[in-house]
Amino acid sequence: MLIFNSRDKAYKSIISAIAVDEKCKFRIIVPRDCKCSCAKLAVTKENEDTVCYDMFWAGMCGDNNEYWELHFFAESPGLYFYHFELDTLWGKGFIKNQGGIGVYSAQGGGFRQVVYAKDFTTPDFLKGGIIYQIFPDRFYNSGQEKKDIPAVRVMRKWGEEPFWREEQMNGMWNNDFFGGDLKGIEQKLGYLSELGVSCIYINPIFEAHSNHRYDTADYEKIDPLLGTQEDLKSLCKTAKEEYGISVILDGVFSHTGCDSKYFNMYGTYPTLGASNSKDSEYYDWYKFIDYPDDYDSWWGIKLLPEVKEESESYREYICGKNGILRKWLKCGISGWRLDVADELPDIFLDDLRKAVKEENKDAVIIGEVWENAAEKFSYGNRRRYLLGEQLDSVMNYPFADAVLNFVRYANGADFFNCVMDIVENYPPQVLNILMNHIGTHDTQRAITRLVGPDCNGRDRDWQHKNNELSQYDYLKGISMMKAASLLQYTLPGVPSIYYGDEIGMQGMEDPFNRACMQWDDQNKELLKWYRRLGQIRRGCPCLYDGEFEPVYCSGAVIAYSRTSESSACLVAVNNSDKYAEVPISNLWDNSYSYFGYASKNGVISLPPYRYAMLYRTK
Repeated sequence: MLIFNSRDKAYKSIISAIAVDEKCKFRIIVPRDCKCSCAKLAVTKENEDTVCYDMFWAGMCGDNNEYWELHFFAESPGLYFYHFELDTLWGKGFIKNQGGIGVYSAQGGGFRQVVYAKDFTTPDFLKGGIIYQIFPDRFYNSGQEKKDIPAVRVMRKWGEEPFWREEQMNGMWNNDFFGGDLKGIEQKLGYLSELGVSCIYINPIFEAHSNHRYDTADYEKIDPLLGTQEDLKSLCKTAKEEYGISVILDGVFSHTGCDSKYFNMYGTYPTLGASNSKDSEYYDWYKFIDYPDDYDSWWGIKLLPEVKEESESYREYICGKNGILRKWLKCGISGWRLDVADELPDIFLDDLRKAVKEENKDAVIIGEVWENAAEKFSYGNRRRYLLGEQLDSVMNYPFADAVLNFVRYANGADFFNCVMDIVENYPPQVLNILMNHIGTHDTQRAITRLVGPDCNGRDRDWQHKNNELSQYDYLKGISMMKAASLLQYTLPGVPSIYYGDEIGMQGMEDPFNRACMQWDDQNKELLKWYRRLGQIRRGCPCLYDGEFEPVYCSGAVIAYSRTSESSACLVAVNNSDKYAEVPISNLWDNSYSYFGYASKNGVISLPPYRYAMLYRTK
């Protein structure tokens, strides 16, 4: 019998982060042969002293084991570490963490407990919904006349391959544009609604001189190729009022472009930029090493000078009463996705949350954090993104890895371990609105990652040669995309579709993953599947905030459930080349089966590479 399992309610009553003052029951099961006379829970808040709490003897567990229990609560937010200590006939013993399981040891350590502020809430509008990510230059060109376009921009024909060779760009990287715009997004709202989309996340739209627009030139203006401020207002209004769709924007606040009104390296703007004079009002924003040519830049890319977010004038410009955050919230957007959130210091994130929530308490703040955000360490400190004073949610890269790796490599244990690492460390109100993508503008297309060759460390020439899958691999990839998206749509959080993934678009990394949306060349089978998943998601309340529980795992075969007060669903996947008998429970025998594989006597029989989803009301 296990001594302790941090992921099992038989041992720990709350399998997630807990709020300040929220009581969590801990239980350990100790063999009688240990002759345990005292058990303690040893808790250490990070950077503070250890505190030991006496546990009480709570009766027998069978004939040979006994329960020791206590209720624990914390008085302040933070990251806590804990283990158990036993006084036995043979002296002091410890129970430490080994993959979530408590094991006897000569010393303790390892278990974690995240504690968040008791008044921490997150917006409800994302719960149960679907996010759709749009790279605006490549989604849809409305045909609206573009005005005031810089002459150096290279306008391309829709559907052509993005430039990827240096000689194609004539020394100006990311300078080819296809003319997608905000009006084009508005014209395709009906298409997005058919997918069940409830929120659109748009990559940067502010004036900038690269097609990705992460080199902001003017936070106060929409890029002229994308449209105007009125176009954004129209998109937000139409999306919300006619389709119930919210819009969030990409906030790039760790750096600007060197060709911007703030830095103004090339003298493009009439303003006195930081590189033009030390008397510039923007001089304090940047980190000059040897003025004006040597300065800190994002990942050493001189086109992207880093900003000192601690600068009072910069924080006022972005987060102040008349700042950038509030300006665009007033236009109707429903929140921000923060680029490289882990490179933004606490003082800036604190001000940002205050500004956003004062302007609209229901606006969402989603951070780009690639790791487990509850334990992220940067800027010399443990980050407090999810403790109630900074972010509402993060881009869920751990889930993306869990889903894609399971579908490709079929290791169910790794899948559950990755998922549970997030489930047990995130506050439930964060977990329910996590941005669950399986591909973004920064990664390979999902179908390519599932079935294509590994491009890690490969240059663009190699990626170009391997960018298109064979017909066999492509059809195999479509099948794998169905399994991956089923997992994505049924895990805790909100599925996020990267534009074109729903129609089978393929591609290696940037710029191959940023091709124009294929409106005339779509995989109808996959598109129909995604629309069906959208319908299923709307019809299953348990997918809004239902508790996640692993049900079965054996090699390439897994099953898990989501359970809420009113309903429950179960997902089973056989990712092997053999028939699988998946034991669940006879509670599911009379459930509705979405894909034709039902439970009989508490077992689902699944052919190779098939999946089941059952639904029942309680």
